[in-house]
Amino acid sequence: MEGNINQQLLGEVTIADQVSFKDKLWSETKKLWILATPAICTRVSTFGIYVITQAFVGHIGSTELAAFSFVYTVILRFANGILLECTKLIKSHKE
Repeated sequence: MEGNINQQLLGEVTIADQVSFKDKLWSETKKLWILATPAICTRVSTFGIYVITQAFVGHIGSTELAAFSFVYTVILRFANGILLECTKLIKSHKE
């Protein structure tokens, strides 16, 4: 290595290379929305399907509506439990 000890190794930074905080914030916000949009759409559509199905089952009878609500709640809790455990396994696998 030749040169002075005070030599800059990364090179000169010009004003054109510097990005303002507003531009960085906007860039990260766009990336966040790209990532979050499918999750938001999934939540909204799942809830919509649940409401519509519940309305149709409610026309059949009150017993059927109670059964559907109970089964849907149990299945939803079971699926969320599986997803939670998968998240823990993935986290422990990375460490």
